[in-house]
Amino acid sequence: MKDVTGRLARASSLHPWRTLALWGGVLVLSVAAIGGLLGSALTTDAEMTNDPESYRAYDLLREHFPPTDDYVNELVVIRSKTVDFDSPAFRARVERLAANLEATGVVQPVRTYYSTGERLLVAPSRRALVVPVGLRGDGEEGIDEVIDVVDAAETDGFETAVTGEFTADRDFTTLSEEDLQKGELQFGLPAALIVLLLVFGAVVAGLVPVLVALVAIIVSLGLTALLGQAFDLSVFVVNMISGMGLALGIDYSLFVVSRYREERRLGNEKLLAIARVGSTTSRAVLFSGSAFVLAMVGMVLVPDTILRSLAAGAILVGIVTVLAALTLLPAVLALIGDRVNALRVPWLGRRVEQSAGVEGRVWSRIVRSVTRTPVLAAVLSAGLLVLAALPVLRMETGLTGVRELPDRFAAKQGFTLLEEEFGVGTADSVQVVVEGDIGAARVEQAIAELARRVGADGAFLPADVSTSPDGRLANVEALVAGDSRDERALEAVQRLRSEVVPQVFAGVDAEVLVSGETAEVVDYRELTDTWLPIVFAFVLALSFVLLTIAFRAVVLPAVAIALNLLSVGAAYGLIVLVFLEGVGRDLLGFTEVDVIAAWLPLFLFAVLFGLSMDYTVFLLSRIREHVAGGQSTVEAVAYGVASTARIITGAALIIIAVFIGFAAGDQVEFQQMGFGIAVSLLIDATVVRLVLLPAVLAILGERTWYLPRWLGWLPHLEIEGAGASPSARP
Repeated sequence: MKDVTGRLARASSLHPWRTLALWGGVLVLSVAAIGGLLGSALTTDAEMTNDPESYRAYDLLREHFPPTDDYVNELVVIRSKTVDFDSPAFRARVERLAANLEATGVVQPVRTYYSTGERLLVAPSRRALVVPVGLRGDGEEGIDEVIDVVDAAETDGFETAVTGEFTADRDFTTLSEEDLQKGELQFGLPAALIVLLLVFGAVVAGLVPVLVALVAIIVSLGLTALLGQAFDLSVFVVNMISGMGLALGIDYSLFVVSRYREERRLGNEKLLAIARVGSTTSRAVLFSGSAFVLAMVGMVLVPDTILRSLAAGAILVGIVTVLAALTLLPAVLALIGDRVNALRVPWLGRRVEQSAGVEGRVWSRIVRSVTRTPVLAAVLSAGLLVLAALPVLRMETGLTGVRELPDRFAAKQGFTLLEEEFGVGTADSVQVVVEGDIGAARVEQAIAELARRVGADGAFLPADVSTSPDGRLANVEALVAGDSRDERALEAVQRLRSEVVPQVFAGVDAEVLVSGETAEVVDYRELTDTWLPIVFAFVLALSFVLLTIAFRAVVLPAVAIALNLLSVGAAYGLIVLVFLEGVGRDLLGFTEVDVIAAWLPLFLFAVLFGLSMDYTVFLLSRIREHVAGGQSTVEAVAYGVASTARIITGAALIIIAVFIGFAAGDQVEFQQMGFGIAVSLLIDATVVRLVLLPAVLAILGERTWYLPRWLGWLPHLEIEGAGASPSARP
């Protein structure tokens, strides 16, 4: 099994057409799978699989209450600027709107104030009414018709708007798709091409990585279509595959093509150059991809269908991208040879080609000044990162709600009108489910007291109590004031669970569960808080083992992991500083929020750790290669950093550009994600790679490669490859 990557590179380059035919067949099958299966394989549903309290309450409600058509998931608000609700004109407008809604055939019979006399449907101002609407079926298909009817009713001094479960889902999905498309296609891909042209100085060399990335994305989507026949996968897996495929495909190809050009510049014949790349850089790609996949496996552990779907997509595209870099790319290089340098960028192209594998003048000055005063450089750079990470101690997590949607969306317009007139912004309610002998005196008293205390809490409206036909279940339900995902609502639900319910039902023989949209958010936040340290430990432990085997050292992996944690921690701190504390938020055009998305710390850790490991492995493999060639550690560090800085910086800039596109969108959770990934990789490619890592390795010197004797049995899988030696000397 020695030098597997070298053998793959040689076999692919000796039989390039056979390799291309094989990948062509895989592409055809993938396209067929995408066209025939992908649509049916994906779902918009999200689910926690750890059976939280809110889900157990829903199960009890389904068990004890028979199915009914009397439900509400949308609220339509009508407001007049001139007349009260009891005027004939107002009544005629509301009844016409109700009739038009029923005519769509997608809603249950509509009840209005004029048919029920319920005063709760009238606003305190007397100039607004709310019309509860229940959509038939799953509601996703009919919501567009409802919105069209509501929009058409807004004339002659009347304002109409709708908000609710399906309106919000529709608007969040639309906004996410718009931001993802803008981030990947309108900004990310063009920016990546520009960076590739600047890094390679030639059009053909710049297009080869894009080709590999596109092939990896298509094949991964085909595999996802097949996987989705057996498991539920979120629609967002497509975006994960396209984003990570673009990032990894371009990164790995960038490293391989750059090393190939370096070997050709040194005079090695084409096939020999490809073989040397296979024994060195391709091996680094294999270990980098393995580190990325391990980081994503950590996300699979989390009992959440969306995070697992994202992890599955990232794992698939990671594996496919590595295979493409090890086989497809050598075949392409064997066919085009030196034509990889064709269509040079004027002035820049020749200079870049001649500098392949050579120390950059600016980079060399920076890193050599660092290695001359390593202690000072390490203290200053590490102190800067720790300082940037400190705000993470003030992080508050949750989920953004309708309030954070842009004003152009229907759900936000309905939310604003509803909150102005009624004090609530959504159709979401808190539900306290009580199971037991509901007719017993103590249980009845406890339920009445619970309803009173819920109604007295300013976070809820007055509560209603309903009892199941079998007399075994009571449901205490109240609408949530404002946005059901606001911190005020979350704290109120937590009080219900931790204080109110235990106090009211102390000594009462009944099971009490709190549910509803707000309770689901609380459960999700608890889920991510519980699993974050578990994923941290899992990913860090496996990464340490992988790097120890790769470099046959224990100090170096510990250093690499510690530095990656510093860059991730700094990213966390800066996200809090910008989004929660408002430093530079208006300048950057971000939305004001009270919480960081609950899924973000876990997602960011896995993705950032995986991506930054790419650069770590690539850089350390070059350093180790020169140490194996006889250089001292300090000299190898200086040369390795200076000769790879342009490539690593270019690779980081490509991913930064992609995620800046996400940050420039209107979806606040994508703003946080895009900003976090971009700023972390910027820190990683500058402060960590150019200053902190060289300084720490210079301080450690030859101790960097320490391996205890009792680990001497570890297999020799060094990334620098068997018999590899430096291709160039400083």
